[in-house]
Amino acid sequence: MRLTFSPSNLISSENPLMLASDSPRRRDILTQLRIPFRQVSSNSEEKKAAGDPMKDVCLIAERKAMAVRPSEPSSWIMAADTVVVLGDNVMGKPTDAREAFAMLTNLDGKSHRVITGLCILSPIGTRALCDSVVTEVRFRDIAESEINAYIATGEPFGKAGAYAIQGIGAFMVEGITGSYTNVVGLPACVLVKALIEAGAIAQFPIY
Repeated sequence: MRLTFSPSNLISSENPLMLASDSPRRRDILTQLRIPFRQVSSNSEEKKAAGDPMKDVCLIAERKAMAVRPSEPSSWIMAADTVVVLGDNVMGKPTDAREAFAMLTNLDGKSHRVITGLCILSPIGTRALCDSVVTEVRFRDIAESEINAYIATGEPFGKAGAYAIQGIGAFMVEGITGSYTNVVGLPACVLVKALIEAGAIAQFPIY
């Protein structure tokens, strides 16, 4: 559910935008967009519920943002959570090579959904955005030797679904429908629109 409003507190040194995430990919997307921000860790647990992944990622993103709120009471706070969904199977980040192999084998030659939950809190604690974005990704047929070689690069670890579309993992992707940056971990189109509607930025691009 999206809640929008128009506060007068633009992103500034007094009301900075805090990225509540350790993700270098989300950091890179914000940097490319030239949106000023600071990055902080959120100690909120990324525990997935056995429910609707569209709702679950939003709840997790909101928990991440709320975990940072006590130390950043005057900041805009943004958090996100990304999962890969194949049928009823929700995939997070692989814990070891065996799990990465199982994930990539399941994705082999199929289409799957990448769902990112995005939460933005205003300086007064109101939710400027709490929504999920879906992108469909199609994998080509992948040989077992290719999967093993890819896992050996180390890239699958720390990535939902055990692959990075912006890295070596692009060789497996036959096509996508929807936001590319959503697959990377932060849907840029939805993010910028929400920041403008919420009054966090007056215009875009920022210059």
